Amino acid sequence: VDAFQAWCGPCKTVVDLFRKIRNEVGSDLLHFAVAEVDSIDALEKYRGKCEPVFLCYAVSENVVTV
Repeated sequence: VDAFQAWCGPCKTVVDLFRKIRNEVGSDLLHFAVAEVDSIDALEKYRGKCEPVFLCYAVSENVVTV
């Protein structure tokens, strides 16, 4: 998940890179999402940052690992 702030938007370079990787490994293995931290209360701790934040999750037997 690319967690971004409204004033800078998602990282276009990284979005393109993840799309390329997803096409190479298959869509069943990699999912990519963007989330605007200004509008999601659960991501409040990432507001006011000036560096990119990427949240990675792994799913194993229907259990999400952060």
